[in-house]
Amino acid sequence: LQQDQPDDYVLATGETHTVRSFVEKAFAAVDVTLDWQGEGVEEKGIDTKTGKVLVAIDPRYFRPTEVELLIGNPAKAKAKLGWSHETGLDALVAEMMVEDLKVMAHAPVMHNA
Repeated sequence: LQQDQPDDYVLATGETHTVRSFVEKAFAAVDVTLDWQGEGVEEKGIDTKTGKVLVAIDPRYFRPTEVELLIGNPAKAKAKLGWSHETGLDALVAEMMVEDLKVMAHAPVMHNA
């Protein structure tokens, strides 16, 4: 925001991670280990302690033009702003989980009628 000229910058790590890896890290942050069973759209992530299905694929959320690889290139931000990421994926996921759990702790309880 302090630049003389406005411009667009990508703030990213330049690393790639799978959705599965992200999900595993998120559950690990709350001490849950997943066992993956099935294949493709039938694959499910099951809590190894309880046997409950915690992750399932829902094709309704597929993007119509899904791409194989999404990766942010922060080269311009580094060159023009001197910016580089300081938070790795593990720390970012843990921080996100802590904040989500705070929100959940203050959310009203919904009961089915």
